[in-house]
Amino acid sequence: MGLLSRMGTVFKSKMNAILEGTENPAETLDYSYEKQLELLRNVKRGLVEVVASKRRIELQSVKVRDQVATLEQQAAQALSQNREDLARLALQRKQLATQQLDGLTSQVSDLEQEQQRLTAAELRLSTKVEAFRTRKETIKAQYAAAEAQVRIGEAVHGLSEEMADLGLAVERAEQKTEQMKTRAAAIDELADSGILTDLTSPGQDALSRELSQLSTEQNVDRELAALKRQLKPGDAPKQLGAGS
Repeated sequence: MGLLSRMGTVFKSKMNAILEGTENPAETLDYSYEKQLELLRNVKRGLVEVVASKRRIELQSVKVRDQVATLEQQAAQALSQNREDLARLALQRKQLATQQLDGLTSQVSDLEQEQQRLTAAELRLSTKVEAFRTRKETIKAQYAAAEAQVRIGEAVHGLSEEMADLGLAVERAEQKTEQMKTRAAAIDELADSGILTDLTSPGQDALSRELSQLSTEQNVDRELAALKRQLKPGDAPKQLGAGS
């Protein structure tokens, strides 16, 4: 039994944890309020039934009281006519009616006490139900505000994470931009200094070609002058032909 009891306790604790996780406080409060209203309606119905019963008994008491008065008159009338037997019979009925009237009066008294008790209970319960309703609405409003605050906090937290990621992305983009700007400046500086050459160019530029051509012509002139000095003054130049 001890093991089963412990297992039952564990099971109940697990179920309570699950219910607490899925429980909606607003729905729970509304349900409790409806149960209290139902109890209040039952008390009011009971009070109405007590009042109706008391009213019926009071009407019956009036009839019995009238019956007692009538039997008393009948007994006196029979005795005035020397009918003691009829008078005795009327008085006997009167006694029975009087006893019934006493019983009805006692029932009316009991119902009046019950009415007073139910009236007081209905008043106390109405006060408690109204107080609970006010407290219920206050708690629901506070819960709704807290729930909204939690949602806003979660949204702001998520937005903060997103903004942090965006900030890192912007920072990386700025770093890459600075690196590209530095690289471009370095390339321009090397190109201006002549360290870098354009390997895709098909040849030299115009100035270089003109200087090269001038140097070639000077070389030709020097070689031609040297050949002239080698020739003697009387020697005629040989004719170049096929037999040479």
